[in-house]
Amino acid sequence: MGLFSELRLAVPWGHIAAKAWGSPSSRPVLCLHGWLDNANSFDRLIPLLARDFYYVAMDFGGHGLSSHYSPGVQYHPENFVSEIRRVMAALKWKRCSIMGHSFGGITAGMFSCTFPEMVDKLVLLESTLVAMDTNELENLPAYRRSRVELTLQQEEASGKPPRVYSQEEILQRLLQANTHVWEESAKIILQRGTSPVATGVVLKRDQRLSTPERYAEFISREQLLPLTKKLQAHLLLIRASQGCNDVSRKNHHKKEPLGFIIKTLKSVLKERFQYVEVPGNHYVHINQPDHVAGVISSFLESDRPQAQE
Repeated sequence: MGLFSELRLAVPWGHIAAKAWGSPSSRPVLCLHGWLDNANSFDRLIPLLARDFYYVAMDFGGHGLSSHYSPGVQYHPENFVSEIRRVMAALKWKRCSIMGHSFGGITAGMFSCTFPEMVDKLVLLESTLVAMDTNELENLPAYRRSRVELTLQQEEASGKPPRVYSQEEILQRLLQANTHVWEESAKIILQRGTSPVATGVVLKRDQRLSTPERYAEFISREQLLPLTKKLQAHLLLIRASQGCNDVSRKNHHKKEPLGFIIKTLKSVLKERFQYVEVPGNHYVHINQPDHVAGVISSFLESDRPQAQE
């Protein structure tokens, strides 16, 4: 499980890159990284998981080694849901389990509610099924406007050369921007997130990408119940004791939306829902993967559905 292979899956705007561990004949698990991260964020976790699965960690469009979207095309939650569907089609998967961290978990939840028959197990790492925050609903028009304006600004600046950083400078920039990432974890993410140039390194990610709330579609309390009822998957939700509870991370300790989501999941999914809290922070899966590996493996192996045809 320490060995992996690189995949390049063709899409109309280029390719989606992914890393795969295990045998393609084993039961598939699709792994989805968080906002502005990449497939490397699973490098320390997957080798600790149950071995009789085929783990594929993809880079979302504009992240890691995946192609950037074409000029004039905005990044939007539905696009990322569509990418999951494209990857499954390319790999000829009719059904799989999905593990998602943070924004990747929300995208996994959206996909699982939209294509419920295609997901048998859903693992949400420091994430929720959907982006639900009643305090953010009134900000949605502003976020949409910001997304459009930011895209236009980035396109106007597209002819400019990317900023070059030293290895230490880009490392410190990431650590300052995301205090939950430990230094060794940041180095792992940056291995896939930067490219070397003559005088240093440049970021690979699409510069049209910005803060996550601009790319989230928040839903109301009233919308949560019908979405949850669509789910066919068994769901494991793992929260870290020092983690984040909202998309923007501005109100880390605001538990009310999370509590409502957990209550709804318990009510609807019943025995198909499992909630576990572990020591650690928002990046526990890469900082301290041993804190979550056991419970994830047990969940994936329990009540295993029949193998794909």
